Amino acid sequence: MKQRKPYHHGHLRQALLTAAIRLIAEAGPTAFTLRAVARRAGVSHNAPYRHFRDKDDLMAAVATQGFQELTEAMLDAAGRNSNPLAQLKGAGLAYTAFALRRPEHFTVMFDVAISEGEHSEAAQAGKQAFGTLVTFIRRCQEGKMLPSGDPLRAALLAWSMVHGIAKLAITGRLPYRSRAGVMKFAEFAVDELLAVPERGRRRR
Repeated sequence: MKQRKPYHHGHLRQALLTAAIRLIAEAGPTAFTLRAVARRAGVSHNAPYRHFRDKDDLMAAVATQGFQELTEAMLDAAGRNSNPLAQLKGAGLAYTAFALRRPEHFTVMFDVAISEGEHSEAAQAGKQAFGTLVTFIRRCQEGKMLPSGDPLRAALLAWSMVHGIAKLAITGRLPYRSRAGVMKFAEFAVDELLAVPERGRRRR
């Protein structure tokens, strides 16, 4: 009989999250139960309820973890540059790199329905990630590197592009099979998007 692992209370939550991520990688974000998560973590079937009300609560925790890591990745990439446009580009590439590095988190973050009312922490983490992108857009506008206007619309445009690339990449829909190939294409796409305003000014 398999011996249960004696997790300390502080480590149990992360052990359950790790087990959930592995199950998501194998079966997707919906085809397992909390009992399966407990079994994978090597703990009793009641152990998950010490931290999570139900499976939806566990998925919300995975999404929160993902959004927080995504925000940190974008800020870290942007922090390597002082030029606002280079910061925006770095954040965009960091978004794609995050999806390649954490495809299970990415899937839960955007493909699993998570109630904002019941899981406010996940909702807030998602808003913070998008707000980080809006901030980079606004800085570019203030520096006259992007056209003035509603930064929200510009951020949605940029997000749509990098998210599309990321989603196509992790689902195997792009013709590039290596991480380097995907990132090279992502850099090309971001450069093209950021060059559009400049090309428009030259035509006037």
